[in-house]
Amino acid sequence: MPAPLPTGEPMRAMRLEKTGSLAECEQPLRLVDLPIPEPREGEILLRVTACGVCHTELDEIEGRLPCKLPVVPGHEVVGRVETLGPGVNRFAAGDRAGVGWIHHSCGGAQENLSPEFTATGCDVDGGYAEYMTVPAAYAVPIPAALGDVESAPLMCAGAIGYRALSLTGLHDGAPLGLMGFGGSGHLVLQLCKHQYPNSPVYVFTRGEEVQAFATELGADWSGGISSSPPQPLAAIIDTTPVWKPVVQSLEKLAPGGRLVINAIRKEAGDQSELMQLSYHKHLWMEREIKSVANLTHHDIAAFLPLAAEIPIHPTTQTYPLEQANRALCDLRNGNVRGAKVLEI
Repeated sequence: MPAPLPTGEPMRAMRLEKTGSLAECEQPLRLVDLPIPEPREGEILLRVTACGVCHTELDEIEGRLPCKLPVVPGHEVVGRVETLGPGVNRFAAGDRAGVGWIHHSCGGAQENLSPEFTATGCDVDGGYAEYMTVPAAYAVPIPAALGDVESAPLMCAGAIGYRALSLTGLHDGAPLGLMGFGGSGHLVLQLCKHQYPNSPVYVFTRGEEVQAFATELGADWSGGISSSPPQPLAAIIDTTPVWKPVVQSLEKLAPGGRLVINAIRKEAGDQSELMQLSYHKHLWMEREIKSVANLTHHDIAAFLPLAAEIPIHPTTQTYPLEQANRALCDLRNGNVRGAKVLEI
């Protein structure tokens, strides 16, 4: 069992202290020493070993998603239980556990929609640090078959993709489109191929290299976001941060098709694209749009064993903690092949 930590012992963390454009400031996070947090009643202290880098962090940094300041970002967290707060008997010291976007909420089936929803690395300090605390009820055991680095993107990109796929209402054999192919898209493709083996999956993304990557992972077709798929689609999951793919997706849906938008925020830069919407062309014939709002801890708990069983293999690029700014800039500039993970 790990020895008790001295109260106030310092830890390294990357902290966001003010918001602004990443294009104008490529070092938005500052490496600081902070006291190791002490778990309160019902909480555990995690020694973080890996934390995924998500596009939502860009929304926080650039001010599209309000967050407490200063804050330690990071919500795709994997670590080992260091100490238990009073009243915790669900974990033991040394156990592996993960934390996703949901830090805590009301605990009900719709906790993702509850005003009590509190986000990791946004409303409370997250995993861009050597240690963090979380309520034990919202920490999820990591299956033994999954390594720390490959588990990190599963905590949000994978689990929110799992929720998005369920919201499509897809049935086996119906064609699915993936608009964007980053951290979440490359995991949803693998999940879809397992759950709906007869459904063709068509990927829409920028760049021939990423399109080739999608084909390598099993996509039945890949092309640019304005390209026409081989057939109209029953559903599309949009994971992009911009508006043009929304219009393009609606155009590609079959009558009765559903667009599921899997994004916390959309950027305003190309919002004028919405002026291209035609009721007859894009919305008529009972086409519909549904958003994904956060996720529940039930989603993560259900998804991780499934990911280990399939198994889902995230493609990752790793960075040390102190290079978190570089990882964020790479993500912002579109240098994405799979998911980015900080090793801590």
